[in-house]
Amino acid sequence: MNNNRIYRLLFSSIYPLYIQKAVKKGRTKEEVDTVIFWLTGYNEKSLQEQIDRKTDFETFFAEAPLLHPNASKITGVICGYRVETIEDPLVQKIRYLDKLIDELAKGKAMEKILRQ
Repeated sequence: MNNNRIYRLLFSSIYPLYIQKAVKKGRTKEEVDTVIFWLTGYNEKSLQEQIDRKTDFETFFAEAPLLHPNASKITGVICGYRVETIEDPLVQKIRYLDKLIDELAKGKAMEKILRQ
């Protein structure tokens, strides 16, 4: 896997795809934002700043206020990889987010998605 390419992906270009995937399955942009806020510690204003600045995923996660302490409870397969066994910390965080959006789109209850 070429991690350098993943690091350079712009969060602002992937974010609309997260929303599109969720909305297509009957979820909302607000629920996507809730999942992102939970995982990263961003709020509405700071998330919008990241989008406006067109930060890449490396910067997005480096500047995240706080990775949720329960993020390690996110398990399962996404994009053919078990998220709990990914060794690269940044790739693991990106896949955590992918997994949460996937669970949202599959109709999982928000309490379960947020590991409460």
